[in-house]
Amino acid sequence: MSRLKNPAAAPRATALLSRLRTRAVRLRDRLMGNLLVPLRRRAALVSYAGILDGQTVNLHARLPASARLPERAEIVLRRGRRAHPCEARVYRGADGETLVDAAVLLGAEVGGLPVGTGRWRVRLRVRTGRRTRTLSLLLVNPPVPYAGPTKPMEASPVTGERHRIGRSARGSVRVVSAGARAAAEVAKVRLEHSGLTVDFRVLGTATDRPWAEFTASGRTVEQPVTVLGPGAFRVDVPLGAMAPGDARPEHWDVRLRDAAGTSLRLGRRLHDVRNPLRVFAMRRLAVTPQGLTTMIVQPRYTPAGNLRVTCTRMPEAG
Repeated sequence: MSRLKNPAAAPRATALLSRLRTRAVRLRDRLMGNLLVPLRRRAALVSYAGILDGQTVNLHARLPASARLPERAEIVLRRGRRAHPCEARVYRGADGETLVDAAVLLGAEVGGLPVGTGRWRVRLRVRTGRRTRTLSLLLVNPPVPYAGPTKPMEASPVTGERHRIGRSARGSVRVVSAGARAAAEVAKVRLEHSGLTVDFRVLGTATDRPWAEFTASGRTVEQPVTVLGPGAFRVDVPLGAMAPGDARPEHWDVRLRDAAGTSLRLGRRLHDVRNPLRVFAMRRLAVTPQGLTTMIVQPRYTPAGNLRVTCTRMPEAG
């Protein structure tokens, strides 16, 4: 006779793993604070390292006590033989310590450092006269996600490329970069009495003869897209074919498809908003497609950021 599985076992195991990971991270942080900091007295101690807008590294560090105030300082990202420097601000703190601030923009497309995918070592280079010194940047406490209506950006809003702060086994700062995930990112929604138009960008993948597909309640409507530029497209929403069959509203989801089998939900995800449904709310409008009765059209974003178009009959239309 087979033994019945306990349905509560899986959630308990997941919670246990989460607690074990949290304890392991705390233990590692304590070891870094109690062991690595005293051993690495020549490293600059980082008090903050984070990526605030999905594409800019922000650093604040304190130079070792033995370091004098240099004339210049710069942050250097290095991977293999490639090295990219960026100017930093160096100054005396209120207690006489030597401090460094830096904001490093990532991505050649946005005018920043031309970093590619991979793990990049981060170093501090200071100069006084002809003397140059390179220091490691020791990160004891990684940035902690914060609560509130916004969240840390997980990707560049321009390119979709992803960057995060990491640490080496010895606690040195790393920037870990990855390419954009395949996505169809909504750029603009225009709702007028004459109809609805959506402009969007395709990131992280190429498209071959694409078209848009609108689906709701077992119905599917295909619509051609117009190319606006490299990776940029426009679709006129076929409201005439999306009129509800009865008084119940119909909720239409939008996908981009192409001849190579690509299937991407249109949505808005490159932002720092926790509730896109509320923050990016769009107006409702009465629209009368040619040859049909008036209906209420409401474009909106789901909590996951997917674009959805709700069409409802006007009450007086019956």
